Amino acid sequence: MYGHEGMMWGFGWWWMMIFWIAVIVGLIFLVKWLVEQGRTDRKTSQPEESALDILKKRYAKGEINKEEFEQKKRDLMG
Repeated sequence: MYGHEGMMWGFGWWWMMIFWIAVIVGLIFLVKWLVEQGRTDRKTSQPEESALDILKKRYAKGEINKEEFEQKKRDLMG
């Protein structure tokens, strides 16, 4: 009878080890996921460009001339 109980203890020990390994691996994946979410949130939380900033860039690139820039700027400000 002692041998049978010893086998059960050994069998239970392996399942307990597998359980704790699974918990640790799960925690590692959870932490990794949370870190990646934090990186994604920082990227998306950057302030958006204002319409005036976009207008200035278009003027700097030569997409619009000075008259168009001034008119659109007045439209935005007014």
